[in-house]
Amino acid sequence: MLREGVVSDAGAAPGRPAATALPWYGDGLRFQCTQCGNCCSGAPGYVWVTPAETQPIAEFLGLTVAEFLDRHTRRTGSGRRSLLEKRDGDCEFLVRSGGRTLCSIHPVRPVQCRTWPFWKSNLRSPETWAATGQHCPGIDKGPLHNAESIEAALRENGSRPL
Repeated sequence: MLREGVVSDAGAAPGRPAATALPWYGDGLRFQCTQCGNCCSGAPGYVWVTPAETQPIAEFLGLTVAEFLDRHTRRTGSGRRSLLEKRDGDCEFLVRSGGRTLCSIHPVRPVQCRTWPFWKSNLRSPETWAATGQHCPGIDKGPLHNAESIEAALRENGSRPL
Protein backbone atom coordinates (compact mmCIF):
# COMPACT_ATOMS: atom_id res chain seq x y z
CA MET A 1 0.00 0.00 0.00
CA LEU A 2 1.35 3.47 -0.89
CA ARG A 3 1.33 6.18 1.74
CA GLU A 4 1.33 9.85 0.80
CA GLY A 5 4.88 11.04 0.16
CA VAL A 6 6.44 7.56 0.15
CA VAL A 7 7.57 5.49 -2.80
CA SER A 8 6.74 1.83 -2.26
CA ASP A 9 9.51 -0.68 -1.86
CA ALA A 10 7.35 -3.60 -2.98
CA GLY A 11 9.55 -6.01 -4.84
CA ALA A 12 12.78 -4.29 -3.83
CA ALA A 13 15.83 -6.49 -3.93
CA PRO A 14 17.28 -7.58 -0.57
CA GLY A 15 19.79 -5.10 0.78
CA ARG A 16 18.23 -2.13 -1.02
CA PRO A 17 16.74 0.81 0.87
CA ALA A 18 13.15 0.15 1.95
CA ALA A 19 11.50 3.39 0.83
CA THR A 20 12.45 6.86 -0.25
CA ALA A 21 10.47 9.60 1.42
CA LEU A 22 9.35 12.33 -0.95
CA PRO A 23 8.16 15.77 0.10
CA TRP A 24 4.48 16.43 -0.59
CA TYR A 25 5.62 18.59 -3.52
CA GLY A 26 7.70 15.77 -5.00
CA ASP A 27 6.06 16.24 -8.41
CA GLY A 28 6.97 19.94 -8.36
CA LEU A 29 4.99 23.13 -7.93
CA ARG A 30 3.87 25.81 -10.34
CA PHE A 31 4.78 29.44 -9.73
CA GLN A 32 5.07 32.53 -11.91
CA CYS A 33 5.70 35.98 -10.46
CA THR A 34 2.92 38.37 -11.51
CA GLN A 35 4.70 41.46 -10.14
CA CYS A 36 1.75 42.17 -7.85
CA GLY A 37 4.06 43.26 -5.02
CA ASN A 38 2.14 41.36 -2.34
CA CYS A 39 5.28 39.58 -1.15
CA CYS A 40 7.04 42.93 -0.74
CA SER A 41 4.32 44.77 1.13
CA GLY A 42 1.72 44.46 3.84
CA ALA A 43 2.18 43.97 7.53
CA PRO A 44 5.57 44.92 8.98
CA GLY A 45 8.13 42.17 8.89
CA TYR A 46 11.73 41.41 8.06
CA VAL A 47 13.68 41.17 4.85
CA TRP A 48 16.91 39.67 6.10
CA VAL A 49 20.10 40.88 4.50
CA THR A 50 23.35 39.08 5.26
CA PRO A 51 26.84 40.58 5.30
CA ALA A 52 27.58 38.78 2.02
CA GLU A 53 24.53 40.40 0.40
CA THR A 54 25.31 43.94 1.51
CA GLN A 55 28.32 44.48 -0.78
CA PRO A 56 26.52 43.80 -4.08
CA ILE A 57 23.50 45.86 -3.04
CA ALA A 58 25.69 48.75 -1.90
CA GLU A 59 27.65 48.68 -5.16
CA PHE A 60 24.42 48.55 -7.19
CA LEU A 61 23.19 51.65 -5.35
CA GLY A 62 26.53 53.44 -5.67
CA LEU A 63 27.10 53.44 -1.91
CA THR A 64 29.71 52.13 0.46
CA VAL A 65 28.63 49.20 2.60
CA ALA A 66 28.56 51.48 5.65
CA GLU A 67 26.32 53.98 3.83
CA PHE A 68 23.99 51.23 2.66
CA LEU A 69 23.71 49.73 6.14
CA ASP A 70 23.08 53.15 7.69
CA ARG A 71 20.50 54.35 5.13
CA HIS A 72 18.67 51.18 4.13
CA THR A 73 18.77 48.64 6.98
CA ARG A 74 17.87 48.32 10.62
CA ARG A 75 19.45 46.13 13.27
CA THR A 76 16.97 43.77 14.89
CA GLY A 77 16.94 42.57 18.49
CA SER A 78 18.84 39.48 17.38
CA GLY A 79 21.58 41.68 15.91
CA ARG A 80 20.73 40.72 12.33
CA ARG A 81 20.00 43.26 9.61
CA SER A 82 16.69 43.80 7.81
CA LEU A 83 15.87 46.11 4.92
CA LEU A 84 13.83 49.16 5.85
CA GLU A 85 10.13 49.48 5.08
CA LYS A 86 8.01 52.46 4.10
CA ARG A 87 5.26 53.59 6.48
CA ASP A 88 2.68 51.62 4.50
CA GLY A 89 4.66 48.39 4.99
CA ASP A 90 6.13 48.27 1.48
CA CYS A 91 9.78 47.38 1.17
CA GLU A 92 11.60 50.63 0.52
CA PHE A 93 12.93 49.19 -2.74
CA LEU A 94 9.44 48.39 -4.09
CA VAL A 95 8.38 50.80 -6.81
CA ARG A 96 4.72 50.99 -7.86
CA SER A 97 4.05 52.31 -11.34
CA GLY A 98 1.10 51.91 -13.71
CA GLY A 99 -0.53 49.12 -11.72
CA ARG A 100 2.65 47.06 -11.63
CA THR A 101 5.43 46.77 -9.13
CA LEU A 102 9.14 46.55 -9.61
CA CYS A 103 12.05 45.93 -7.29
CA SER A 104 14.59 48.70 -7.72
CA ILE A 105 17.39 46.34 -6.64
CA HIS A 106 16.06 43.25 -8.46
CA PRO A 107 19.41 42.08 -9.92
CA VAL A 108 21.00 42.05 -6.44
CA ARG A 109 17.97 41.40 -4.21
CA PRO A 110 18.53 39.29 -1.07
CA VAL A 111 18.17 35.50 -1.08
CA GLN A 112 14.93 35.83 0.89
CA CYS A 113 13.42 37.72 -2.04
CA ARG A 114 14.96 35.54 -4.76
CA THR A 115 13.60 32.34 -3.26
CA TRP A 116 9.97 33.46 -2.71
CA PRO A 117 7.63 31.54 -2.46
CA PHE A 118 9.83 28.50 -1.77
CA TRP A 119 10.17 29.09 1.97
CA LYS A 120 9.78 26.47 4.73
CA SER A 121 6.74 28.29 6.09
CA ASN A 122 4.96 28.09 2.71
CA LEU A 123 5.95 24.46 2.05
CA ARG A 124 4.92 22.80 5.32
CA SER A 125 1.89 21.23 3.68
CA PRO A 126 -0.42 21.51 0.68
CA GLU A 127 -2.67 23.60 2.93
CA THR A 128 0.04 26.18 3.73
CA TRP A 129 0.89 26.37 0.01
CA ALA A 130 -2.80 26.98 -0.80
CA ALA A 131 -3.04 29.60 1.97
CA THR A 132 -0.01 31.38 0.47
CA GLY A 133 -1.89 31.35 -2.83
CA GLN A 134 -4.66 33.41 -1.23
CA HIS A 135 -2.23 36.37 -1.19
CA CYS A 136 0.08 35.47 -4.08
CA PRO A 137 -1.65 35.20 -7.47
CA GLY A 138 1.41 33.46 -8.98
CA ILE A 139 0.97 30.32 -6.87
CA ASP A 140 -0.10 27.32 -8.99
CA LYS A 141 0.42 29.32 -12.19
CA GLY A 142 3.19 29.33 -14.76
CA PRO A 143 6.13 26.98 -15.08
CA LEU A 144 6.59 23.84 -13.04
CA HIS A 145 9.47 24.05 -10.56
CA ASN A 146 10.75 20.55 -9.84
CA ALA A 147 11.40 19.27 -6.33
CA GLU A 148 15.16 19.58 -6.81
CA SER A 149 14.95 23.32 -7.53
CA ILE A 150 12.58 23.82 -4.60
CA GLU A 151 14.96 21.96 -2.28
CA ALA A 152 17.84 24.10 -3.60
CA ALA A 153 15.88 27.24 -2.66
CA LEU A 154 15.29 25.84 0.82
CA ARG A 155 19.00 25.10 1.22
CA GLU A 156 19.87 28.60 -0.01
CA ASN A 157 17.57 30.03 2.65
CA GLY A 158 19.59 28.14 5.25
CA SER A 159 18.68 29.10 8.80
CA ARG A 160 16.62 32.18 7.87
CA PRO A 161 13.30 32.06 9.74
CA LEU A 162 11.17 31.98 6.59
